[in-house]
Amino acid sequence: MSTAAAPRALTPAQLRAYEDEGFLVMRSFLGRAAVEAIRDTFTRQGADGPVPGLSDSNRLTPGEPLAKWPRMMHPHRHPDKPVGPLALRHMLNAALRDILWDVLGEEPIAAQSMFYFKPPGARGQDFHQDNFYLRVKPGTCLAAWMAVDDADQGNGGLVVVPGTHRLDVLCPEPSDRSRFFTTEHLPVPPGHVEHPVELTAGDMLIFNGSLIHGSYPNTSRDRFRRALICHYVPWGCVQVAHWYRPLLRFDGTVVHKADATGGGPCGTVQAMAKGPH
Repeated sequence: MSTAAAPRALTPAQLRAYEDEGFLVMRSFLGRAAVEAIRDTFTRQGADGPVPGLSDSNRLTPGEPLAKWPRMMHPHRHPDKPVGPLALRHMLNAALRDILWDVLGEEPIAAQSMFYFKPPGARGQDFHQDNFYLRVKPGTCLAAWMAVDDADQGNGGLVVVPGTHRLDVLCPEPSDRSRFFTTEHLPVPPGHVEHPVELTAGDMLIFNGSLIHGSYPNTSRDRFRRALICHYVPWGCVQVAHWYRPLLRFDGTVVHKADATGGGPCGTVQAMAKGPH
C-alpha cells in the first residue's frame, strides 16, 4: 500500500503550467557527466547495428538511417548489457520520482524505458497519445523525455499540442509512411496548434499521456537527436497493457496491476511498444 508522501519538488507555478498545458520543461535536469555517460554507453551498444533482443527494427526499411540505429526498447530489462544498469538507474532516479509524484499527486510506478537515436535523415513519428498504447485505467500515463543531444526542429525535436491532455484517447488515422515510420496519425484538433519544444542536452520534458505529440524527420546533415524516455503510471491505476510488465516502484520492487482487457479505444488490442518521438 502506498502511504508515504513525497517532498515537494515543483513550485506552484510549475504545477499550474503543467495543469494548463499538459507538459513541463525541466532545464538541466541531467548534469553533463550523466548526459555523456548515457550518450556514450548507448551509442557504443548500438554502433554495430541492431542488438538482438534489445533493438526494435519493426516497420523499418533496410538501408534507411533508422535501420542502422533503431530504438532500444526496455533497456532496463537487460542487466547483462552496459545499457541495462544505466537505464534502470535513471528510470528509478529519486529526484525524478519526486517530480512525478508532484505531477501525479500520488506515487509513480515505472513502466517502460526506451532509447532513441534518430540519426540524420531519419523519419519522425507521427502525432499520437501515449496512453493509446499503455492503456492505463483509470487515469493516464506520464512520460519523462530526457534529451541526450540538443533537440530542435532541424534534427527532429519533439512537437506537442498544448491543452490536448484534457481530451479522451482518440482513434488515429493511417500515417504518411514517407515521413513517419509509425503507422498511426492524429490530426491536430480544431482550436489547438502545434508547439515545437527546443531542448538542450540534459533538459527533461514531462508530459501527460493524453497529450498529442510527435516529431518530424531529422533533416540535419550530421546531428543525431538521442533521447532516453521513461514512462510511468499512477499508483492508483487498475489496468495497464501487458507489454509494460514488470511494473516497478522506485525501490525496485514489483507492483502488480491487471492487464488492460478487451480492445483499445478504437476496437483493437493495443499491446505494442510506442514509436519514437
